[in-house]
Amino acid sequence: MKHLILSAAVLAALSLSHAAVAADGDDDGWTGTGELGLAMARGNARSENLNAKIDFKNEDDKWKHHFYAKALRAKGEVTGDFDGNGTTEERFELNANRFEFGASSALKMNEVSYWVAALRYEKDDFAPYENQTTFSLGYGHSFIKNERTELSAEVGPGYRRAKLASTGNTESEVIARGVVDFKHSLTDTTDLVNNFLVEAGSDNTFMQNDFGVAVKISDAFALKAGLQARHNTDVAAGQKKTDTLTTVNLVYNFK
Repeated sequence: MKHLILSAAVLAALSLSHAAVAADGDDDGWTGTGELGLAMARGNARSENLNAKIDFKNEDDKWKHHFYAKALRAKGEVTGDFDGNGTTEERFELNANRFEFGASSALKMNEVSYWVAALRYEKDDFAPYENQTTFSLGYGHSFIKNERTELSAEVGPGYRRAKLASTGNTESEVIARGVVDFKHSLTDTTDLVNNFLVEAGSDNTFMQNDFGVAVKISDAFALKAGLQARHNTDVAAGQKKTDTLTTVNLVYNFK
């Protein structure tokens, strides 16, 4: 429970600090969002789950930068004969614990083309890979960019180090990385967003798709429903290749 309170406090502090900067009129060009979803159940069953995300972007005539961090943590009651004495017991156990960090910087060649360097790290206690770190260089292109719709894609070579959860061995390989980003404003208050990432290598191909619908409550806050799908082609026996996560979050807009 202390992890849930700490994460909520961090997001609240970020919101207050940004508000203070905005009040002073010091705008350095950074914009972003902070998301938080929290659910707790007590009574006949106990459960706790939290997902949080911060996302910041900055763009000028020559450069554009992107930074994000995500966290997922959940606990739930499980029933079984844990000590082998023939008596059924209940335990409150962790069943999801993931952290992901990513950053990229892009140098613009013209209004639609750019070179980009990207770094991504994730740690997941319940995934085929305990942790993965990837670094890539590539070419990006903005196909559509107007007031209502944005569509861009990136592709290039990279390098990945991943630690297998089943054996503890670390794999290193050259990969091909691709990203497709899409955003469309259905109305003045409703946005559709989708991000697709693929990191393909000879040992494993990792794919992740994040789809969301955000509805504004005010200039600062919105509600967002999201669906995430993650897929690894190489997993240990008995493990599933695809994981999905459905969320409903409160979003704070940093502007």
